[in-house]
Amino acid sequence: MARERVVIDTNVFLSGLFSATSAPARAVERAVREHQVLASKATLRELAAKLLSPKFDRYVARARRLALLDRLAPNLVMVEIVQRIRACRDPKDDAFLELAVNGSANLVVTGDRDLLSLHPFRGIDTLSPSAYLEWAG
Repeated sequence: MARERVVIDTNVFLSGLFSATSAPARAVERAVREHQVLASKATLRELAAKLLSPKFDRYVARARRLALLDRLAPNLVMVEIVQRIRACRDPKDDAFLELAVNGSANLVVTGDRDLLSLHPFRGIDTLSPSAYLEWAG
């Protein structure tokens, strides 16, 4: 059986860092373990920049944030963006839609209301971390 192809928004990765038992943390863990997690240069660059931002230094140790990147990197399926998308109210969120469309994703896991409001986007589900966990069974 083919594994589902999943896009995880940066906000889900970041939210998961703050509590290992939270829905975002469990969603990331499950997606990495059971599905193909997609990334593009743009989404990976955003994740690295946000994870390494000094504003998180007082909440989560830099070493823990780097460990997340190190653990994720070999598990990501890199997707080249050929088709550009301009559909989201927040243009920064279009990178996740581009990744989903270009990577033939089955779903996008996000906490972003702008992306969630597009459910489904071109036949691709956009789900919150909790809804994803229910969907994944």
